Amino acid sequence: MAGGAREVLTLQLGHFAGFVGAHWWNQQDAAVCGPTDAKESPGELCPDVLYRTGRTLHGQETYTPRLILMDLKGSLSSLKQEGGLYRDRQLDAAIAWQGKLTTHKEELYPKNPYLHDYLSAEGVLSSDGLWRVKSIPNGKGPPPLTTATTPKPHIPTDGSIRVWSDFLRVHLHPRSICMIQKYNHDGEAGRLEAFGQGESILKEPRYLEELEDRLHFYVEECDYLQGFQILCDLHDGFSGVGAKATELLQDEYLGRGIITWGLLPGPYSLGEPQKNVYRLLNTAFGLVHLSAHSTLVCPLSLGGSLGLRPEPPVSFPHLHYDAALPFHCSAILATTLDTVTVPYRLRSSPVSMAHLADMLNFSGKKVVTAAAAIPFPLDSSQCLPDTLAQLGGATPWTPLSACGDPSETCCFAQSVVLRGLGKAYHTSQLTPGTPLPSPLHAGTTGEDILAQYLQQQQPRARSSSHVLLTPCKVAPPYPDLFSSSLSQQGLVLDGPPTGAAVESIPVLGALCSSSSLNQTLGDLARELTRLDLRRWASFMDAGVEQDDLEEMLQELHSLAQCYQGGDNLMD
Repeated sequence: MAGGAREVLTLQLGHFAGFVGAHWWNQQDAAVCGPTDAKESPGELCPDVLYRTGRTLHGQETYTPRLILMDLKGSLSSLKQEGGLYRDRQLDAAIAWQGKLTTHKEELYPKNPYLHDYLSAEGVLSSDGLWRVKSIPNGKGPPPLTTATTPKPHIPTDGSIRVWSDFLRVHLHPRSICMIQKYNHDGEAGRLEAFGQGESILKEPRYLEELEDRLHFYVEECDYLQGFQILCDLHDGFSGVGAKATELLQDEYLGRGIITWGLLPGPYSLGEPQKNVYRLLNTAFGLVHLSAHSTLVCPLSLGGSLGLRPEPPVSFPHLHYDAALPFHCSAILATTLDTVTVPYRLRSSPVSMAHLADMLNFSGKKVVTAAAAIPFPLDSSQCLPDTLAQLGGATPWTPLSACGDPSETCCFAQSVVLRGLGKAYHTSQLTPGTPLPSPLHAGTTGEDILAQYLQQQQPRARSSSHVLLTPCKVAPPYPDLFSSSLSQQGLVLDGPPTGAAVESIPVLGALCSSSSLNQTLGDLARELTRLDLRRWASFMDAGVEQDDLEEMLQELHSLAQCYQGGDNLMD
């Protein structure tokens, strides 16, 4: 559709998906709400792909995520299921019954101090019961805040974050949140632990109809829906919810892109055998079923392995994070998502979700791996060709799909995005006549230099690349994970630390159809084959038959065989 946004509907399924999603939407919000200038050209990314405009009952214009999220009872903390933007206390008070009333009031969760400060800056719930939101510049989000009139906001501490709603600073539409009341978020009883339990949720008319109603609400207002992006927990019963949700989307919206991000928190311990075996089974069932109904599936994890034996979490040269904190892990994965999803969110010449998937998933290779350099390690005194040439043959990014070291693997196809470097850093500034340190220094644009580098590293791979000026925003409530050796813009300082907080970073992100998946998926199938499932009858009792297990193992082996390395690109 010429001149219009190619809309995407996002689904978040599970509590860790909520953590990743909260950081994701905060980063989108930071990009949308940045200082605007009437003379400034539109940004490289089109926020209308992910956001929708609307109006409250009182005519206030809103700009909210095109989002459906599902989580369990007790997971929202102080966040209301219906949100706050469309609330009307005057309507709440219009009760037809004139007799005696008895009010039973549930004890409220205390609001996180960070959100209290944020909402105070965004607007106020006035005495007449109406939410007064500050004016929206250009119809896109709340206004930029200035230190001259706004006190310094409270920065959330790691210990103050219990659930994802504790740091979500984006207002949601009343049709966004869908709560699963039959399972509990907290406690040991009533947990959504197994794939079969998750599948059964969307077999119940109540939850199926609720999801379908919300899908129709968002889809019918789209002019050109390109597809769905799904953030889905793989480690628990939400893998089953995701399996049924993608099956529904494939049946009802044939031809639309369905890109599923399978999320795995970490770390895990050998001291919890049932939890580990359930995680292994849920992950395997999830990958097989999600790949059957999605156009593309990508597992995302900071762990070193999908198997039962724990591997150390991945490391980044300029990040210091705690792998035991979902608040930290989800921030890193959200930054990766914010980068690798760039192709189908571009304002100019976007690549549709379906075309991106087609480029990566030929010959049955519907599972891909993700990787990222966070931040991209550019020295403030150097340029892009300098940094890429110094890498030599080393892998330029950290693997983020729990598939081990990618250095000795074959890449069949890849989509790579580099963002956040100013144009002055794109090309070499050598004076005429100076010998070129590498062929990369002869490039005349950042796009050409990155494409040439990828061709050198993987000459037989099908490659697509994009270079953007727009960085990733990492202002609070993004956690402070960054080394003191970085500037405010995330560049590596060549002098002493300045003490200034990092506000944005350059990122190099990649999606790759890789031969590493042959071993990863094969090892997963072999571990499951060795399990004595009689010890874990409770998993099977949750709705999985022995025939289902055997069929899943066969399909997992077949999926692994798609990624056998070879000289032929199309093997």
